[in-house]
Formats: sequence, C-alpha cells, structure tokens
Amino acid sequence: MGVLEGKPQRLGGGQPRCPYCGLPQERVAGLEQDWVLLEPDMHPLAHTVLAEYRWIELSDGRVTVYGVCPPVLFQRCRIEHRLACPAQPLPDLWPWLTSLRGENARQAERQNDPEPPPPPEEWPDAG
Repeated sequence: MGVLEGKPQRLGGGQPRCPYCGLPQERVAGLEQDWVLLEPDMHPLAHTVLAEYRWIELSDGRVTVYGVCPPVLFQRCRIEHRLACPAQPLPDLWPWLTSLRGENARQAERQNDPEPPPPPEEWPDAG
C-alpha cells in the first residue's frame, strides 16, 4: 500500500445510501484500511459522545476513534450513521438510558389513552 497523497478518494462518486432508511451516508477511510459510514454534516462536541463512538477527522482526511477522556473542551467529532439512522435500533449505550427510553415509551402511550369518564355529578350516599 502506498502513502496517501491528499484526502482519500470516495468510491462511486457520490454518497452511498443507507440500506435501512435510504438516507445518505458519508464513506470515509479509517486508519486501519477500512471504511466508516458517518452521518453527513454532523459534528457534535466530542464530550457529548461516548468515547467508543467518537470519530475524529485527521489532517489527511481519514478518521479514527477518539477515546481520550475527557476530550479537549471544544473538540468536534463525527458519529456513525447507524447511531442516527431512524430505521435501526440504538445500541445499549447506557443501561439506565435504555430503561429510561422504555419507560418514556410507556408514558407516551399512556398519554395517548382516552381520558377517563368524568366523575358523576352526585356521589352516592356511602352512609
């Protein structure tokens, strides 16, 4: 393998589409001669993303996982499209978050239930 000159070229001339949701993904070369499918135009602050999901762009255009904790204060990173894909389930990032998401889903369902009937105008005499 030769040394990269400039940014790595993207294959196919355009952005590949996600087979699950059909949205575009950005295919970027990683350090280990692999390709990573990133969310296009998404650059969150690194401290808001778990270390193992945090991809940092290098000066030559390749990306690598950035596991430094805590990251540099204003460092930006990239995330894989699979984390943002609406058609794929999220990985279990934090067990408490997964539990919270489940409880929030149940709470949202309860909000959509019809209102209970209003109480009677006059209560019965219970003695």
